[in-house]
Parts: sequence; structure tokens; C-alpha cells
Amino acid sequence: MKIVLEPDVIISKKYGVITKMAGHSKWANIKRKKGATDAKRGVLFTKLVKDIVTAAKQGGGDPEMNPSLRLAVKKARDNSMPMDNIQRAIDKATGNLKGVIFEDIVYEGYGPNGVAVMIEAMTDNRNRTVSNIRATLGKAGGNLGESGTVGWMFEKKGIIVIEKGSKDDEVIEVAMECEAEEILDELDDVIIVETSPFELNRVLTEIEKLDVNVMESKVEMIASNEVELSEDDHQAIEDLVEKLEDDDDVQSVYTNLK
Repeated sequence: MKIVLEPDVIISKKYGVITKMAGHSKWANIKRKKGATDAKRGVLFTKLVKDIVTAAKQGGGDPEMNPSLRLAVKKARDNSMPMDNIQRAIDKATGNLKGVIFEDIVYEGYGPNGVAVMIEAMTDNRNRTVSNIRATLGKAGGNLGESGTVGWMFEKKGIIVIEKGSKDDEVIEVAMECEAEEILDELDDVIIVETSPFELNRVLTEIEKLDVNVMESKVEMIASNEVELSEDDHQAIEDLVEKLEDDDDVQSVYTNLK
């Protein structure tokens, strides 16, 4: 027997026991959880799109000829991103979106405690982008500087991250044969191979032949002199980077924080 007393309350009587269920509240919880899941998926898709755009800008829009783009597209497909989204990201990077012109801009400045910040952006509205970035830095206690303010502290490097497995020795051997600039294999889970930005795709192609799990491949800005902060100050920089990366125009954010 079921008697509905209110829109959101159900009284069920079975075997002499009366139970009360907040049906409306249950549905509200489901919607909230779905909203949180969608938000997480949205954040993930945004990051994946930015990885595709970055790879396509650096090595061209053909995944067959650009292993970094091929890897970025694979990660997007593994996370159920529609092909339309992927193609739009590639078209954005290669200038093939009709009626829209994007330009690449690098912004330089400081975060709290004088930490150097480099921001790579891709925008169709320079005024909007610089205004948003200046406001985000300002709210965090930092400021936007002129070109060259902190750029001299950073150098472009190709970074390849490989999950450790049964072929670690082969990965290191191939990286050495390709004259990688640095190989970091002391970490528990991954091997990191550093190359010149111009050699990234060549080295990546050779490593891929080993049929290992390449987790990341991109050109990054690496700081030559890092600064070390307290735990609270370190968190403040991480929060700033996260807020900057939330901007759709921002592609990558780099700091000299250790």
C-alpha cells in the first residue's frame, strides 16, 4: 500500500512497518551528483582540448605526421570526447575555423611572493584576454608585466612522460640513442625524457615503437632558477595557476616555483 502525502514525501506500509522517503530530495541529490560529474567532465574536456590545440600548433594538424597530436587525440577519444570537438580544436590551432582569427600571445608577470609566471594564450579578442589575466593576477597579489619581464628565466624544452613497465631499459636506451638532453628515471611510476623542442616528435616516434604507455608529450617552458616557498605560499601559487588555467583563452601556465 502506498499513500502519497506530499509531493516530496512518500509513506510506504509493508508488513506493518511504515517508512518515510524524501523522493524529491533523492532526485535533487541525483541531479547535484550529475551536475558535479558534468562539471568534472567539462574541466577534463577543456584540458584535453588545450592539449590538442598545443600539439597541433607545435607540429601541425595531421595526427599521422604529428605524434604529439596523435597522443592528444587518443587521450581525448579514450575519454569519450566527440570527434567534432577534436576537429574543432585542431581547426582552431591551424587557423581553419571560418570567420574566426586566433592569435598566440605570451604574457609575463609575477604571482604572490615574487614567483615568475609565464602564460601562453590563444585568443580571438586580445583586450578580453589581457583584462582577465591582469584581474586574476591582481586578485592573487601578483601583477602583469611587460614582454621580457620574466621570459629570460625560462627555456623551451620537449617533455615526454612514459609509464614505467617491463621495457624501462629499452626506453632509456632509445632516448640515449636519440641524444635526449636529460633522462629522469628515479621516480617510482614514470620516466621523463627531456629533449630540445625541435627534436620532441622525432624522439617520441622512436619511443612509441617500443609499444609503451606514453602519458604526456609536449613542449613546456622550464624555469632555470626555481624558488622554494612555504606550504601555504606554495598553495597560493597553485590556486593562482588553477584560476588562470580556467580561462578558456589560456593554453598553458608556467612558474619558477620549485
